[in-house]
Amino acid sequence: QVQLVESGGGLVQPGGSLRLSCAASGSIFSLEVMGWYRQTPGNERELVATVTRDGATNYAGSVEGRFTTSRDNAKNMVFLQMNSLKPEDTAVYSCYVRVRQSPLGNQSRYWGRGTQVTVTS
Repeated sequence: QVQLVESGGGLVQPGGSLRLSCAASGSIFSLEVMGWYRQTPGNERELVATVTRDGATNYAGSVEGRFTTSRDNAKNMVFLQMNSLKPEDTAVYSCYVRVRQSPLGNQSRYWGRGTQVTVTS
């Protein structure tokens, strides 16, 4: 099993910034992909950003240029720097990992419980 603990959510005004952090622990051989999803009530979870072990990033079009994801491989952590926040960014943000738990094992996906981000004036 892999445990993911997010931190850094909160309330912010439009145009403001927040930084989310996520620490992964447990049965981990390699974290192939780390990233973030978000979800609002009544909607499906959507991809926000991912970063591979080699540092390649991928962003949803709605956050491109405003959000930046990064990772610390030594600490098994992933971060999401969110700038120029908009009310439509309000959601529960969940950490995501695709993990290999043994050298020749398959990859498994895990999501954290999430942290609330609310953008309002």
